[in-house]
Amino acid sequence: MSADPLTPVLTKRWLSPQSWRLATYEKLEGYTAVRKALAGTPEQIVQLIKDAGLRGRGGAGFPAGVKWSFMPPNEDKPHYLVINADEGEPGTCKDIPLMMADPHSLIEGCIIASYAMRAHRCFIYVRGEALHPMRRLQAAVREAYDAGYLGTDILGSGFDLDIVVHAGAGAYICGEETALLDSLEGRRGQPRLKPPFPAASGLYAKPTTVNNVETIATVPYIVSGGVDWFRTMGSEKSPGPKIYSISGHVERPGQYEAPLGTTLRELLDLAGGMKDGIPLKFWTPGGSSTPLFTAEHLDVPLDFEGAAEAGSMLGTTAVQVFNETVSVPWAVMKWTQFYEHESCGKCTPCREGTFWLAKVLERMVDGHGTEEDIDTLLDVCDNILGRAFCALGDGAVSPITSGIKYFRDEFLALCESNRASSPELVGAS
Repeated sequence: MSADPLTPVLTKRWLSPQSWRLATYEKLEGYTAVRKALAGTPEQIVQLIKDAGLRGRGGAGFPAGVKWSFMPPNEDKPHYLVINADEGEPGTCKDIPLMMADPHSLIEGCIIASYAMRAHRCFIYVRGEALHPMRRLQAAVREAYDAGYLGTDILGSGFDLDIVVHAGAGAYICGEETALLDSLEGRRGQPRLKPPFPAASGLYAKPTTVNNVETIATVPYIVSGGVDWFRTMGSEKSPGPKIYSISGHVERPGQYEAPLGTTLRELLDLAGGMKDGIPLKFWTPGGSSTPLFTAEHLDVPLDFEGAAEAGSMLGTTAVQVFNETVSVPWAVMKWTQFYEHESCGKCTPCREGTFWLAKVLERMVDGHGTEEDIDTLLDVCDNILGRAFCALGDGAVSPITSGIKYFRDEFLALCESNRASSPELVGAS
């Protein structure tokens, strides 16, 4: 696979004039997939998504068709589709530009997915600070209602759907699907115990599916293009295109759509290489809650299997790139401060653990660390990993354990007894 310019799929309309308007969307094949979908049965749509191998683009990579099939087939209770547009992971910036540039692709995906799961009400939960995309989305929903794509008897199919755009209050924890549901119900955003899973008892204790924006926006393309076309991109187990968000020390940070399995070396070519030619030191494949990679990992295929085999996770493909001027302990400290701030406080390992991790790292970066602090950090991480109520705790320890694994020398250099020999690392903020 080469880094030749890719024929864009998800981003193909982004540069069109007024790409967010219904008229532009319809001119560029918009709302053709929904007609095709409504002509089939819900079971056929679920099977199509299963056969295409579409995996959740929100970080976990769970097969979307399988998730949809968990919804009960009967309609004795209302079914809900909830779109997770919270996007709070540091470095992740794919869903917001998608809603800004092409909100109708998300709405069309919502109609098809709701039809497949027999849901007549869909909620799009947008991060509260993302005011501009939220307004774009609300305007697009109004356009869709006016054109007959939403409401009762959509396109004469007998299928009814209402979409509600809901503004969150800006909490990272609300990106966790059950905390999002609590927030949507008007409660404090805290994760719920699973089981019951949302498919059995989700929003208002009714069958619910929660999907990421990019996952649902991909659905119309699969309906239009078919399984074989979709599988020409990506790998066998991780098919399809993906929006990679590249930030940090590159010449042209931004969104780069490429097939799953693209490597950082190829993405760096697309992004114009390292900024000012300063060499790469470390990077995240999927935001700050995925273990760090180094320059050794330039050729790791960035799909769900490749990232995992190399010891990290694909996550949300938020590729944060850091050059040799950055102190690893300093970067890890900044991320840890974020997790301490965003911990909901529901469980002790995460609430207390993130507090102490931040305190120890702050002391080390100030140059007052001891060698025992490294063992303390790893011990606290060990007591959080797998013991927290939700994945926030696991995400918080990832940069610390991987940072120490690859750059232990830098942590040691910050210890008081070693400061004299490495003055350039002290206070490298």
